[in-house]
Amino acid sequence: WIDHYLGKEIAQAMMSLRFANSVFEPLWNRKHVEAVHICFKEDIGTMGRGGYFDEYGIIRDVMQNHLLQLLALVAMEPPISQAAEDVRNRKVDVLRSISPVRIEDVVVGQYGPGKGEPGYLEDKTVPEGSVTPTYAMLAMYINNPRWDGVPFILSAGKAMDEKKVDIRIQFKEVAGNIYSGQHIKRNELVMRVQPDEAIYLRVMTKNPGLKNNIVDTDLLLSYKQRFEGGGHLPDAYERLIYDALKGDSSLFVRDDELAAAWRIFTPVLQMLEGHEIQPDQYPFGTVPIKAQELLEKLGYIEEGS
Repeated sequence: WIDHYLGKEIAQAMMSLRFANSVFEPLWNRKHVEAVHICFKEDIGTMGRGGYFDEYGIIRDVMQNHLLQLLALVAMEPPISQAAEDVRNRKVDVLRSISPVRIEDVVVGQYGPGKGEPGYLEDKTVPEGSVTPTYAMLAMYINNPRWDGVPFILSAGKAMDEKKVDIRIQFKEVAGNIYSGQHIKRNELVMRVQPDEAIYLRVMTKNPGLKNNIVDTDLLLSYKQRFEGGGHLPDAYERLIYDALKGDSSLFVRDDELAAAWRIFTPVLQMLEGHEIQPDQYPFGTVPIKAQELLEKLGYIEEGS
């Protein structure tokens, strides 16, 4: 089974970032990480193709496959080698360790009209009165020694305020703030999957000048700037087709991975289809209010782009 997100450059870089740099491994656990947020946003609606989308919804379309594969790369234990089976074994292990999703940790929404754009139900191809979510956020917990108690938040939506896909690892707050009266923001490692691939680390530093004021800034690795002229960045499908021709299956999803993914999401979909969770309407170009409230409840603080 092909998931083209595994062929994206930042997904590929996740392995080298984690396992070829000694600085990250000591921090990659529940003692230092407060929360992980994997976020997918599109700034367009269904654009007349809502009839197709309505059969699947945002969870099946994006979350159960693309975002869960990114989660597995972030959370898995180190494989014994780069061989396809070794990597996929570790991914399956972490997917099987995910606890059942609780109904109170799920938010779904459906976009309405806003900013001069029509709402989802105004798409003539969408069935009248449809309750299919165009936005979803849910929190997962991994029951293992590395990640016990750390929320892994997946969110995906159409008609959002911007277009991007991010993996955001937010670290715990500094203990014992010695900068009296000054707010110390949490460190955050951000991997921008698309557009404009980048990896950056948000840190606190002294603002230049005579006063001892601290500000947040980013240590930025922009792929466009750093590797300009360094060669062609292959499209995700281009990479996967190339690997298929080589007989390399490391970026393909194994049957037991797929089964583990459906074990997680089938109960959530059953709750939705049984109308136990109703989608809240959000204006086109915004984020659902209940999603922001869920982030706060889970301890994730949004403090930058």
